[in-house]
Formats: sequence, structure tokens, C-alpha cells
Amino acid sequence: MVFAAGLGTRLRPLTDGAPKALLDVNGAPMLELVIRRLAAAGVTELAVNTHHFHEKIAAFLRSKNNFGLKLELSREEEFPLETGGGLMRAAAFFNDGKPFFAYNADVYSEMDLGALYARHLAGGALATLAVRNRASRRRLLFDAGMALKGREGEVEGAGLKPFAFSGIQVVSPEIFARISETGVFSITGVYLRLAAAGEKIAGFEDKSPFWCDIGDLERLEAVRRRAAAAAEGK
Repeated sequence: MVFAAGLGTRLRPLTDGAPKALLDVNGAPMLELVIRRLAAAGVTELAVNTHHFHEKIAAFLRSKNNFGLKLELSREEEFPLETGGGLMRAAAFFNDGKPFFAYNADVYSEMDLGALYARHLAGGALATLAVRNRASRRRLLFDAGMALKGREGEVEGAGLKPFAFSGIQVVSPEIFARISETGVFSITGVYLRLAAAGEKIAGFEDKSPFWCDIGDLERLEAVRRRAAAAAEGK
């Protein structure tokens, strides 16, 4: 699943006439970069949630023949449901019993998606979150075995290490039966609740050379520079 329903308010005026997921990065929109990365990792079926400028995202995907994937749009018409609510709305799409990627459309990453998926399969967690050792106001805490234990500033424990969530994860469909939250909610809050109850939510440390979201204009320009350098083989 690709989360593409964000309003992109911090990217105005660029998002006054286009969704954040379609902002250009070195000749291609972020959504295209994410979908191509997922397809290269073996994804053949994809759900994309939408809200802001839904029709523009739908038209773009049609123009690309859905990148050759089986693709469904999960439209959140009244308001964005955040990651948890959006995932629950699209739950019926994930009916084959297989773990699936969930990926924020505003994240530019160079991590090995195959390694993340393999770790999830081997680890037996309900979800495996890509995390990085970087600054963030809302870091998560993991033990030595990379099991989620809580959020920084909310729990304490010897040996816990803080990591920032990268907006990329692999989720087992068994998670849906354990989600009691409804409406608009973050999937991270679900993970914290489940981890506190003893369920296994794992972290996977991403040590790839570059990660950035396009949350504001400055970071969008950083991603554009990185993508251009990558295209030139630098």
C-alpha cells in the first residue's frame, strides 16, 4: 500500500494545485519513484489511498497504465484518515494472507526493500518498521533484539535505543484483527499499544546512504538534488 492522501500543507504553494505525491523529483513525481521501487522489489498488486486531488492521481496512474500492476485506489473523500484509518479502509485488498509493504508516498529512500521483507518473514512480527538513527521529535524505542518497547519520553528502560521511523514497513495481515481503533488514527499508535500488550512489533535498521521525506520545501529540494545526482551516477 502507498499512502498518498496527505494534504501537503507545508509544501504550499506547490500543493495548491497538485497533490504532494505528484510533486516532481528530477522529471518524475514522487509517487512514480515509490511505485517503481516497490515493483523492483517484487510487488505486483498495489493499493493507493487518496484524498487531496484524487482525480489527478487517478489520471496520472491511468496515463502510466498503472505501471503494469494490479492497482486499486482507496479514496478518502471527506478527509484523510491517516495511516491507520487508511490502512483499515483498504483492508479488503490484503486478503491473500501474505505480508505487504506499506510505504509513505512522500519518502525518498535508497534502502534495500527486499532485505526489509526478508527480515519480516524471518522475524515473526506483526509489523517490521524501517527505522534510522537520525534526529526526530518522536523517536521509537527498541531493545537489543529490535523489538518495539515504546516511544522516547514516554517509557524508560535500560538498554533501549531510539530510532526514527522511516515511513516504510512490512505488515502481516493478521494485524487487522488486532486493530480496535476506528476513524482517523495513526498506525504507529496501534503499534505502540500492541507492543505494550506483548505483541511483537519489530524494527529494521536502515543504514542506506540516504533517506528524506518531502515534508517541506527545503527537504523537497534536497531530494531533488539527490535524485539528480543518482541519475548522473554520482
